[in-house]
Amino acid sequence: MNVINRTIDLGDGRTIIIETGKLAKQADGSVTVRMGDTMLLATVCAAKEANTGVDYMPLQVDYREKFSAFGRFPGGFMRREGKLSDCEVLTSRLVDRVLRPLFPDNYHAEVFVSIILYSADGKDVPDALAGLAASAALAVSDIPFNGPVSEVRVGRVDGKFIVNPTYSQLEEADMDIMVGATADNIMMVEGEMDEAQEADMLEAIKIAHEAIKQHCQVQMELMELCGKTVKREYCHEENDEELRKAVHDQCYAKAYAIAVSGTDKQVRSEAFEAIVANFKSNFTEEELETKEDMIKRYYHEVEKEAMRRAILDEGKRLDGRKTTDIRPIWIETDFIPGPHGAAIFTRGETQSLTTVTLGTKTDEKIVDDVLVFGRDRFLLHYNFPPFSTGDARPQRAVSRREVGHGNLAHRSLKRMVPKDYMYVIRVVSDVLESNGSSSMATVCAGALALMDAGVTIKKPVSGIAMGLISEKK
Repeated sequence: MNVINRTIDLGDGRTIIIETGKLAKQADGSVTVRMGDTMLLATVCAAKEANTGVDYMPLQVDYREKFSAFGRFPGGFMRREGKLSDCEVLTSRLVDRVLRPLFPDNYHAEVFVSIILYSADGKDVPDALAGLAASAALAVSDIPFNGPVSEVRVGRVDGKFIVNPTYSQLEEADMDIMVGATADNIMMVEGEMDEAQEADMLEAIKIAHEAIKQHCQVQMELMELCGKTVKREYCHEENDEELRKAVHDQCYAKAYAIAVSGTDKQVRSEAFEAIVANFKSNFTEEELETKEDMIKRYYHEVEKEAMRRAILDEGKRLDGRKTTDIRPIWIETDFIPGPHGAAIFTRGETQSLTTVTLGTKTDEKIVDDVLVFGRDRFLLHYNFPPFSTGDARPQRAVSRREVGHGNLAHRSLKRMVPKDYMYVIRVVSDVLESNGSSSMATVCAGALALMDAGVTIKKPVSGIAMGLISEKK
């Protein structure tokens, strides 16, 4: 065995030890990350070649917690770990969001990241280590990746910021955010807090980034010691530069005209599809067998460029709005007679029908995760049926996306319910139309439905999503 390890000093008596070369050596990359008695194993495996026709990043991140990690038996008849819990899904998504943008744009081989909690002390929160573990596994592999990255949690207790606070500290915290970043740039921020000033939020992000820089430096050292500074070569895309130029020359002006026309989503989508269909009509069926995938990829680049230029040059968005305009909003409460509260919140082509049901102690949700067990008195469920985007496909089990977006709205609203509120609350958001920011529509509709149900929330809450489009720098 060639065991290599490095230590990160958190400056408060705690250390994080990253080790490779001992476990799961047949994976492309494998590390253990340990802080106190909390230990994670992260592995990464990537296919050598991409599947035919794949032009996206097929990344799968799975975070799993073993009940044995905390000396517990799984519940249920089988006494065995089953499907991912909501907690595991949310942690998987946290890691996915910080990794996915850093794979090369033309790298399309399947990548599987597995993070397993093998030991826990019940004090340290393991999800704060998952992003570091995943990135370190990639660092010691030969898989192309523009990292390293890491994630840390920052909590604020009695006005003091704490990096990777313990469970007990989080219970007292008025700010709890997770930050993902490279050594140079912030990649992702998610969390919850009581009302906070902008300067406090920025200070928390700055403190997180300083810790992440140290994590990234240690990963760079591991990469060099493992001899993995040179990554594998790959060629997943077949390209035809003459065809790329032809697509741009014949389609860009048409795409730009649609981008500034201010039409609604369906009309716009059909118009964009007609452009590429018209271009493909210039080729025979035999030629399209080899060129169609390239044409779709090149046209996507054209459509993206047209949208960006419309916004950057003319300040016009796809639906005709300026960059600072909010879509038209209409609201109706007490829309359904059966539930205790109900509201429709419609913003442009995004619509949430949200209901509130009040219950008694017997309706509490029993939480039986590895490290979090107890009862939950405030529930929020988010549903995203296929018809909300006009898709003709069946609706199966709850998706990771639905769990994640529901959690965003849950975190936005739960602190507004008084701790001594007598009823158990279930909020259900059904997204009936979607053209962006349906999770924030759920926040708005949820606040309205809570008030319609007579819940004495502290203050109304609103949610809005923001995006940044800038010149390439």
